[in-house]
Parts: sequence; C-alpha cells; structure tokens
Amino acid sequence: MARESRARLLLAFLAVYTIWGSTYLAIRVAIATIPPFAMAGSRFVVAGLILYVWARWRGTPAPTSRQWRSAAVIGTLLLVGGNGGVVWSEQRVASGLAALMVGGEPLWAVLLDWLRPGGRRPSLGVGIGLAMGFIGVALLVSPGSLGGGPIDPLGAAALVVSTITWAMGSIYSRQADAPRDPVLSIGANMICGGIGLAILSLASGELSRLDAAAFATQSVLAWAYLTAFGSIVGFSSYMWLLRHTTLARASTYAYVNPVVAVFLGWLVLGEVVSVRTGVAAAVIIGAVILISAMPYLAGRRDALPAVPPLADAREREDARQASGPGAV
Repeated sequence: MARESRARLLLAFLAVYTIWGSTYLAIRVAIATIPPFAMAGSRFVVAGLILYVWARWRGTPAPTSRQWRSAAVIGTLLLVGGNGGVVWSEQRVASGLAALMVGGEPLWAVLLDWLRPGGRRPSLGVGIGLAMGFIGVALLVSPGSLGGGPIDPLGAAALVVSTITWAMGSIYSRQADAPRDPVLSIGANMICGGIGLAILSLASGELSRLDAAAFATQSVLAWAYLTAFGSIVGFSSYMWLLRHTTLARASTYAYVNPVVAVFLGWLVLGEVVSVRTGVAAAVIIGAVILISAMPYLAGRRDALPAVPPLADAREREDARQASGPGAV
C-alpha cells in the first residue's frame, strides 16, 4: 500500500512538473494559427464545463450566487489577466522567457501580501529573496551585454501585468467563498475566466479574423493538449498533491516549470538560450526557492508560500493545517 501511494505521489509530481512546464510550448504552437484570446477562452470554457458537469453529476450542489461572484473575480484575475497576458505575450516573447518571468509570480504574491491592509511583513530572508527575484527579472528584460538582445517591451509588460494579476488572484482566492468540492470550484472558475477571455476576444476584433479552415493541425492538437492536460490533469494532480504532501513540496512547481519550458523551447522551437537568460533564470529560481523555503527553515509552519490559483480556498486551508509535523 505504501509503495502504491509513493508511486501515485511521484506520478502526480511528474504531471505537475512536466505538464505545467510544457504548456508554454503548447501555447506558442496553438496561437501560431489560432487567435490567442479565442484559443484560451475556448480552452477554459470546455475544460470548465467538463469539470462542472462531472461534479454536478456526482451530486455536488450548484454554487451559490455569492460563490459565482467569487468565481468571476478569481477567473478574471487568474485567467483573463494572468493566463490571457501570457498567451498574448507569447506572440512577441519566446515561450521559455515567458515561463521564467511567470515563474517569478511568488515574488509578487509575497510583496502584494505584505502591502495589503493587515498584510504580513516578510522576514529578512524573504526580503533578500524578493530583491534577488526582481534583479533577475530586470536582468531578463533590460538591454545587457551578457549575450542575447532585450525582449520585446510590450511582451515583457504584458508578462509583468499577468504575474501581478495572477498574484492578486492567488491572494484573493485564499479568502474567497468557494464551493467545498474542488472539482466544482475549479470548473466554475474556468467557466467564468473562459467567458471573460471570449469577451476579450470579441472586443479585440479576433472574430473578424477567426478562420477555422486556417487552423494548422499542430495548433489544434496543442489546443486539445492544453484543454485536456493543462487545464484538467495538471490542476487535478496539484489538488491531489495538496491532500497528500506538504504545501512547501507541492509548490516546487514554481522552480521546475521554467526549467522545463526553457528546455522544450530550445529543443522543439529552437529558441535561443543566451548567457543572460541562464544567469537570470538562476537568480529568479534561486529567489523563489529562498522565499518558499525560508519560512519552513525558520520553523514558521503557519506560513503559506505562493500557490497556483484555481484551488479551492478551503482545500488550501486543509493543506496548510496538514503541513505541520508528521505530514507526508
């Protein structure tokens, strides 16, 4: 039984590491012929409906009107602002670089959590991690002499905005009124976010250039991969990890995903990995590790490292309580 549980744990980590890390490459392939907001919106609406219908079929009560409002706020911050910004930026920025900047999201989460009313002041070690992280991001987006030109400024700006809204959504979702069933909660958030992205697609004029006959087979397959694996399997695996391991271990996705994304971008798309990219990656990932690890090294078991959005707030609270001594 222990061996079976260990195998499931390893499979869940493998899914979160590889699937979430590979979504940046899949996004780049999908938007090659599918308008970005239409691609993202349809992906989340379809995935959200699958999860929502499945949860309701199992007998889970429908969300209340207040819970739908919370889902709308979370979906707007995380998917419209967060994922939408990433999808749009990948028209102008390499997928590996996008993953590196998004991988620094815990930096913004810690900073915003500190600046909000009643927020928690970071420790000295976390403060050092914040400074390191922003140095890494600055090194990544500014002109430099370590090899490789600066990235597109509009793409970089979109990524910065997306990481900030992603962090805001993560903070808000901790206290939001959400369904207790994580499948229903994730489905509702995806439906609301997908509808928001669809509205953004209409507002940006994508409908006028939407031609299904022009969609490349690779783009359609990438969309299907994002829908089935990125939006359903990846998040489901993470939710399972929250119940069976500590939050600190589950949050290690933030260190691994950028590495996977940079490697796949180089291997599949031939994206250049410059010396500056490597240095910036080391600084950013090191900063995220420092921020996530310091509270636990200091014995602060009540500390919550930044976690991916779309997880039910009550489930995260259960995971926080389970992360004390004796948790597996």
